[in-house]
Amino acid sequence: MATWQYSFRHVARVTGTSARWGIILIPMAACVGSLCALFLWLLDVITGFRFDHPAILLGLPFAGMAVAALYQHIGGRSEGGNNLIIDQIHEPGGGVPLRMAPLVLFGTVISHLFGASVGREGTAVQIGGSLASGFAQLFRLDTRSTRLLLTAGIAAGFGAVFGTPVAGAVFGLEVLTLGCLDYAALLPVAVASIVADWTCHAWGIRHTAYHVGFRGIPAADGSIFHVSALLLCKVSLAAICFGLASRLFAESTHRLSTAFRTFCPQAWLRPAIGGVLTILLVWITGTRDYLGLGVVSPDPAGVSIVNFFGSTHYYPWAWVLKLLFTVIVLACGYKGGEVTPLFFIGSGLGNALAPVLHVPADLLAGVGFVAVFAGAANTPLACTFMAVELFGAADVIYYAAGCFIAYLCSGHTGIYLSQRIGTPKTLLPQLKPGIRLRELPRS
Repeated sequence: MATWQYSFRHVARVTGTSARWGIILIPMAACVGSLCALFLWLLDVITGFRFDHPAILLGLPFAGMAVAALYQHIGGRSEGGNNLIIDQIHEPGGGVPLRMAPLVLFGTVISHLFGASVGREGTAVQIGGSLASGFAQLFRLDTRSTRLLLTAGIAAGFGAVFGTPVAGAVFGLEVLTLGCLDYAALLPVAVASIVADWTCHAWGIRHTAYHVGFRGIPAADGSIFHVSALLLCKVSLAAICFGLASRLFAESTHRLSTAFRTFCPQAWLRPAIGGVLTILLVWITGTRDYLGLGVVSPDPAGVSIVNFFGSTHYYPWAWVLKLLFTVIVLACGYKGGEVTPLFFIGSGLGNALAPVLHVPADLLAGVGFVAVFAGAANTPLACTFMAVELFGAADVIYYAAGCFIAYLCSGHTGIYLSQRIGTPKTLLPQLKPGIRLRELPRS
């Protein structure tokens, strides 16, 4: 009898707690999903405008300076971006300012309008974290609950902007600490990510479809098994390259950012340098395909993520050029994100390696798409789930192998320097649990 009473009280307590959290989580996630829908709609509109008016690129240096000046005058702590949100989850302090959401949305839209090679994940995560912080203050949540709500905000923004709610939930947990997940937050972040994605979809937003036609190699009897040992070895070899590309991207961004700060201490002036360099790169390469997100190109045969998945287009050096375009503008302070450019770099590198390794181009582009991101963000599980949500589960073994190997090969670096080390990738004396990536010595 006592056991049944205990079980009943436990269920009642869990139900009551879930109901109270639902009152906070669902409206917060709906607001995040709505703002992400607005953001994605604006990106579509301004990308089309930029395609139709290519001369607008000449205004990039001035647009970058204007946004930087705006942040300098009213941004305050918002300048910390994603790293500020992660820091506030680990060590709550001054909080995440609510003005971060409109500032980063405006700054990213301006960056894309004038052609900066930035992404959209950073904006969505900052929208989620900013609104979550506002809800935490509104409901006067304690420290533990505020941390949980901030994590849910990250998940909501990520899940909504990419249309991958399961990956968003896992990303919200995995991005905080290398090698550790807080399963106590699993249900809240899942609810937040799913509701945000539903809301974004309800506003009529449709995400880009990437087609991976490869579904296994037929055996002699005509049956198809889901994995080939030889193909898995080739994918694993490519995954090492994906991990090294992740490290190259992260380290280049951090080091170049430091160099620009030393060379030009005025924060409002640094974007002008990045804008001028971008214009010069466009003139040198003779193409605008590396501007903006790079998901699609106005030229049907142009360089784009979508075309990397086709077997009729081969772009051996596209990933290097996208890396260069993106690293320059991010290091100079343009607002946006790193993830979509990482998708471009990964799928482009997969497209380049496919004929060399004799691997189907669509499969290796898909593996590269998620694996380079997995290595740069240190989120292999979230990226594996993302691959399943975007491409289907038939090739999940290849996606998982690519993400796991890239994660190990990328080293203890990443695009989020506020990440803590929970379980080190390798056993080295300086890799103490709890240390932030920014505190590690750079060789």
